[in-house]
Amino acid sequence: MATARKNIESILLDRSWVSPQDLDKARLHKKPGQDLGQVLVEMGALEPHRLTRIRAQEYGLRVQMQIDDQSVDPRLLARVPINYAKKNRILPLFADGTSVTVAVAEPANYEALDDLRMLFGTAITPVVAPAEVIAEATNRAYDHASAASAQDVMLNLEEHRLDQVASELAQEPRDLLETEDAAPIIRLVNSLLSQAVKDRASDIHVEPFESDVVVRFRVDGMLYDVVSIPRRFQPALSSRIKVMAGLNIAEKRLPQDGRIRFRIAGRDIDVRVSTIPTSFGERIVLRLLDPAQALVDLSLDKLGFTEGNLTRMERLVRQSHGIILLTGPTGSGKTTTLYSCLNRINAPERNIITIEDPVEYQLRGIGQMQVNHKIDLTFASGLRSILRQDPDVIMVGEIRDQETAEIAIQAALTGHLVFSTLHTNDSFGALTRLVEMGIEPFLVSSSVLALIAQRLVRVLCRDCREPYTPSREELARAGLRPEQLNGPLYRAPKSPCRACRATGYRGRTAILELMLMTDEVRRLVMARADAAGIRQACTAQGMKLLRDDGAARVLAGQTTIEELLRVTQEEIA
Repeated sequence: MATARKNIESILLDRSWVSPQDLDKARLHKKPGQDLGQVLVEMGALEPHRLTRIRAQEYGLRVQMQIDDQSVDPRLLARVPINYAKKNRILPLFADGTSVTVAVAEPANYEALDDLRMLFGTAITPVVAPAEVIAEATNRAYDHASAASAQDVMLNLEEHRLDQVASELAQEPRDLLETEDAAPIIRLVNSLLSQAVKDRASDIHVEPFESDVVVRFRVDGMLYDVVSIPRRFQPALSSRIKVMAGLNIAEKRLPQDGRIRFRIAGRDIDVRVSTIPTSFGERIVLRLLDPAQALVDLSLDKLGFTEGNLTRMERLVRQSHGIILLTGPTGSGKTTTLYSCLNRINAPERNIITIEDPVEYQLRGIGQMQVNHKIDLTFASGLRSILRQDPDVIMVGEIRDQETAEIAIQAALTGHLVFSTLHTNDSFGALTRLVEMGIEPFLVSSSVLALIAQRLVRVLCRDCREPYTPSREELARAGLRPEQLNGPLYRAPKSPCRACRATGYRGRTAILELMLMTDEVRRLVMARADAAGIRQACTAQGMKLLRDDGAARVLAGQTTIEELLRVTQEEIA
């Protein structure tokens, strides 16, 4: 067992890491049972990584400042509950035949080390690691080691008595990984949520039918069957989800909307829940929002813009006034692009305010308002209020009517930069759509800076994609010519790997077309030209269309001709 070899105060003074004055202050502030080193850290007199090194020297132990996933043996984790590991800030790493190496934040935690020695029946070799490093590694390790899928939980659920389910519905774990002893119906819901996060699912569909309940995940825009649950468990499953979402479990005749917030492996996940009544029970859809993942992805240079278009976008988002419009169907990534634009220009000297339906991710430093039709807070009324808040930049989730369009255009003409979306098939149709709404052409031509149309295509799995030589007919369908090929194209293999869930695709990227409001386009808008005329003028000026951008991704081996045709059929037809 580790015992202190040298007093922590002596080590601190020997290394000159704290001054005698700070040490005296720490002694005065130190409460009974409190660690002196932690007091110094809280005072700001000692850096956390130095405290870790001091504790290691104090007890004559080795320091481990980082813990990667490969250094943790999942077989050891199976014997130590995650809540015990988190409480004691310990993590079993590996066994070498004579002892088990364990990362500890506090070597003086003798009781926990004794517990592990008795549990594993062998000697324990502690190494000292920072508490935050152990916490992060614990979340990652137990997340990877938790293999209980929805199908696994179903085996327990089949044996569980229905009369035991009702009393178990209201239990609520702190972290979904800490549910080994939870009731099967709770474990089923938790396993669905956990598996959805691991599989990068954006939605969970719970669909009751005559004899069973089918659960499907939407991954990379496509729905996949996950598990089939016997129909008799449908009421309990619905009730559990509604309890978590704060909905009325007694009301089964009306649609309801709610929200769930949970933690999985230390990550906070936000879930929007929607229920509707059907002939066979309530149909439930859960939309998963991972704020941590969104913040990672909210960068303009990661959206899929070509180098030329990225340069143009960088210039556009820094304009002082005007409107930038995004177009595309639901689920084409418009909101992500808008957030990325705002994220790029977000700065203390700018007042940025949004009105959205709903607010999907919270952006630090940006004021975000959510539409609420129950109290008549619409895009139009919310936009009027925003204009009284002295904004520099405004984001309107969607322009749906003439009133909202008029206010947005007036805001752009009076010195505000406005971002918004329209539901049209391409960028050219957005201009004619504004005119059809009743906006005067001269207002459209003078306020709009640019229009962006986009779609999301699935990206081929790098681990299992396979090369092939396409036929001339295939190339023609994508608008390609044989002389454009620099080598073979790639396609999804017949035997996909586990990394892509046997789909052949992993992740999505945006294909885009960026139309700038040139003098020629403004002239056509003033003449009330149709979308086809505007399209012809833009392509004559060298503008790349959605199809062209997608074809370039096919040539680069990022996606397939089939995928390009799936999302741009109307443009290619």
